[in-house]
Amino acid sequence: MSRICQLTGKRPISGNNVSHSNRKTKRRFLPNLQKKRFFIPETEQWVTLKVSSHAMRTISKLGLYAYLKKLESKGVDTGVKLSK
Repeated sequence: MSRICQLTGKRPISGNNVSHSNRKTKRRFLPNLQKKRFFIPETEQWVTLKVSSHAMRTISKLGLYAYLKKLESKGVDTGVKLSK
């Protein structure tokens, strides 16, 4: 499984470690991903998603069903079927 958020699309980025003497070595910045199980009351189903902490905050504000509908209207493939 890759380190990509299923909802926001956040993925690792690269940068540099910079030492005190200003030497630079490559490093990776990994997103804060969590594997979380959510219940969608509108469709009465459980879904397991690998989401970033940013996506979890958005889910708590909008609700999972509304957030998935919003992403679906934008054309983002989340891997969740929203059929009743």
